[in-house]
Amino acid sequence: MTRGGLVRRTRIVLVVAFSLMPVFMLAQNPTAVDASMPPPPHEKKIYLQHILVIGQTKGWEHDSVTDGMVAIFNLGHDSGLWEAVLRTDTELITKKNPSGRNTKNLDYFDAIVFVSTTGELDLDDSQKKDMMSFIKDDGKGFVGIHAALDTNYKWPEYGEMIGGWFDQHPWMTFNAPIINEDPNFPAVRHFPKAFVKWDEIYQPKEWSREKVNVLLSLDSTKLNYENNPRIHRTDHDFAVAWAKMHGKGRVFYSTLGHTQESWNDPDIRKMYFEAIKWVLGMTEGSTASHQKPQTSGADH
Repeated sequence: MTRGGLVRRTRIVLVVAFSLMPVFMLAQNPTAVDASMPPPPHEKKIYLQHILVIGQTKGWEHDSVTDGMVAIFNLGHDSGLWEAVLRTDTELITKKNPSGRNTKNLDYFDAIVFVSTTGELDLDDSQKKDMMSFIKDDGKGFVGIHAALDTNYKWPEYGEMIGGWFDQHPWMTFNAPIINEDPNFPAVRHFPKAFVKWDEIYQPKEWSREKVNVLLSLDSTKLNYENNPRIHRTDHDFAVAWAKMHGKGRVFYSTLGHTQESWNDPDIRKMYFEAIKWVLGMTEGSTASHQKPQTSGADH
């Protein structure tokens, strides 16, 4: 072989060798991937429970609806305790099985959360029956947030289930002086005996302390009653959160959560986190009623 032929052959060998180097290196390093490509998806996370979160509004629409729905989703996702399905319609509130569609019904869920729903929701009679059966007969849970008290006025059993209806907010949004009436209940255990929150406190009507366990209430000795036509409760009993049973199902309601800022408050987030755990049966807390606690001073 001539010297020129040898040189050409050497060049060919070198070209082939260099062209095979990436393949060889990839074989030695199987984890090497194109950095511009997204990572492969992880397997779907398995959650213990399933929550249906409803944010439909047919009346006043609170700016905090989205904040509340996202908070409930994140609380479940971050803890791994529940998967939240967020809806602004009521289609899934049914026990019927939609044919030919990839959708769910109440049989899939373990609790329902109403996030400041308002007005008469889009529920026909069969849906209303199914929702009450879900709670009352199946023993599933319900959590009502703020304006969940300002909805379904034409549905008597809804008011019975949640504990009453909205009847004004006498002091609008203000520094509400709050008393913790049941520090043993998991949803309010983290609150001190007395504290203040900037929020809008609803006044309930067709509501009775004898039918619920009042967890939080306004300190009636620290409220201004003068020249306020929105005050309708002569007993000056303004509950801020309560727990009750409806048949076999656990029900929790709180008026806290009116403002968008409230959903950044770790106290409020923890309250609803623990409330959902309670209605799911993960923790225990009393629903027995008790008398309004005596506070120092007199109503003024």
